[in-house]
Amino acid sequence: MDHFLYRDGNLFAEDVAIADIAAAVGTPFYVYSSATLLRHFKLFDDALDWTDHLVCFAMKSLSNQAVLKLLGDTGAGMDVVSGGEYARARAAGVPGDRIVFSGVGKTKEEMRMALEGGIRQFNVESEPEMKALSDVASSMGVEAPITIRVNPDVDAKTHAKIATGKSENKFGIPISRGREVYAMAAALPGLKVIGIDVHIGSQLTELEPFGLAYEKVAELTEALRADGHEIKRLDLGGGLGIPYEQGNSRPPLPTEYGALIREKVGHLGCEIEIEPGRLVSGNAGLLVSKVIYVKEGEDREFLILDAAMNDLVRPAMYEAHHDIVPVIEAPIGTEYVPYDIVGPVCESGDTFAKGRQMQPLQDGDLVAFRSAGAYGAVMSSEYNSRPLIPEVLVQGDQFAVIRARPTFDEMINRDTIPEWL
Repeated sequence: MDHFLYRDGNLFAEDVAIADIAAAVGTPFYVYSSATLLRHFKLFDDALDWTDHLVCFAMKSLSNQAVLKLLGDTGAGMDVVSGGEYARARAAGVPGDRIVFSGVGKTKEEMRMALEGGIRQFNVESEPEMKALSDVASSMGVEAPITIRVNPDVDAKTHAKIATGKSENKFGIPISRGREVYAMAAALPGLKVIGIDVHIGSQLTELEPFGLAYEKVAELTEALRADGHEIKRLDLGGGLGIPYEQGNSRPPLPTEYGALIREKVGHLGCEIEIEPGRLVSGNAGLLVSKVIYVKEGEDREFLILDAAMNDLVRPAMYEAHHDIVPVIEAPIGTEYVPYDIVGPVCESGDTFAKGRQMQPLQDGDLVAFRSAGAYGAVMSSEYNSRPLIPEVLVQGDQFAVIRARPTFDEMINRDTIPEWL
């Protein structure tokens, strides 16, 4: 469920007309619903109310400061994968004891930053990283709390570019080597082993892969406890998918996911962490764009929009589907026509949809990309020297620009020309 609904043929974000935001801000822009973000976070929080837990929002999906503060103020933790994300979480007021640091390539500088600023745990991904963290923590005279990310070699049945739990993926250590690597961690100074971490991928649309991975984690937990390790926390990752296409079969609900966790690892008495991103933020955002031209091709019509692949890269990068809807609906009974929907970037890959059935549209009409809150703004760029587009947050009948569109001068002036030119 989201809070983007039509009223008398006009698309609204909560109680604000999208057309009014477009008139004030200009297009293209992202718009997020506070009510949807909070509702989706609460679904996960409630799904784990049977045990001690922390729901850590995966910031890589959406990292605007206003969104982080909104979620942090309601009790969310944060899952960060870089020093920059750590700094963003702290700047948004999220305390260090609610931040987990994931990622395969943490640098010593990032480790030191987190240890100085406060951290709940590092999810360690390799032996070299573990040794580096030991060196940093020891040099500071502190202990770094760690889980070790294990790779369970489970097929998440998702897009190859977002699968993370198979043996050929770069993430974690093979679960078959778990006891060996945990023994190594216990022998290193400056580290305190507190649990196990696993994450098998993103946009999972069925529970079976989670179940297979969590069964392996449960077996490892019991083996590690038998070896003398204190395993009190299980970080079970994120990855639950959303329905990008209306009418398709629905992915599992957070309540079903929570029940699965209870079934597979509830008997272990561990504190549970999960790291949802897409399901919290995906359906909480729209990308709103304007039709620049309707172009007649030899055998098709093109809708040329003012949004492009640099603003929303998912269709070009993942062949991803987004429902694209008019901001002002045509009357009931209007006959739909097929369009290739494209952006202005000078690449054929700048195509959002082919042969998409839409109501007839004209130059200046507004359209909205649904389910664009996750991996939209965070993956955008200034390719073709197109400025980053605004982000807008709505709450009830209020809206605010939470990231402004830079001017051409602001964009250009970030470059520096050497004196010798």
